Amino acid sequence: MHKFELHIDVNTENSSIIGELNQACSLSNAQLKQAIQRGALWLTRGKSTQRLRRIKKPLQVTDTLHFYYDEQVLSQQPNEALLINDDVDYSVWYKPYGMLSQGSKWSDHCTIARWAQTHLTPERPAFIVHRLDRAATGLILIAHSKKAARALSAMFEKHDLEKIYHIIIHGDHRLRPQPETLTCDVDGKSASSHFSHLAYNEKNNTSLVQVIIDTGRKHQIRSHAASINMPVVGDRLHGEVGDASIEKTINLQLCAVALNFICPLTAEQRSFKVPEHLMPSLNVLG
Repeated sequence: MHKFELHIDVNTENSSIIGELNQACSLSNAQLKQAIQRGALWLTRGKSTQRLRRIKKPLQVTDTLHFYYDEQVLSQQPNEALLINDDVDYSVWYKPYGMLSQGSKWSDHCTIARWAQTHLTPERPAFIVHRLDRAATGLILIAHSKKAARALSAMFEKHDLEKIYHIIIHGDHRLRPQPETLTCDVDGKSASSHFSHLAYNEKNNTSLVQVIIDTGRKHQIRSHAASINMPVVGDRLHGEVGDASIEKTINLQLCAVALNFICPLTAEQRSFKVPEHLMPSLNVLG
């Protein structure tokens, strides 16, 4: 797969973006335009560097174009996110398995932010205020103004909300304390999760567990589940249990199923829940 990056100093007045890129690489105009629409082009002007999609934006002398082309990344197609609620200042989405929360310098077309930006009517900017792992599914908030982004980000940083997760884990969680609070550190940082048993599938020895977290460490729920030797089904990072060949075909069974908070913009109580058909199922292993 073709992969390269270009850094082009603009030295000519009235030069075009496509013209500058044509001189520096052999990609066709169609390939260049598709890559730009998928987030591969950045513009440095003064002290600011930002992603650029406007192909006809006038360039200035001293501008620098940064073009990051990765054929494999750009050929990927995003899974479809589901709009749960649009409150204009922010929206709530169901993020599917494999969709990114945030892009990279190479692209952003497979991110929930870009999906929201291009699928809402009217179209509006999108700002990430919290994240879900690529392998996880569930509810995610997207802000659509800088004011909303600041307010919602502060809410998440202060943990002024309730986030509820459902996970499918290996083993019989009924044998554990109910509810169970797990506090082992994650990557050297303190972390706290509360596990509560919901249901058990004797056929495949898996449990459906509700999780509420007090902290938001990376992979916290997965780490805490593995710490009691009951890893999340489909978690290939923290160890596998049972039939590994089947496990490798199963997506991570971790879903952010509910969000409850007082909206910092309106002071209203807001509650959102994942549709029933998208909830993790104990039948996932058959």
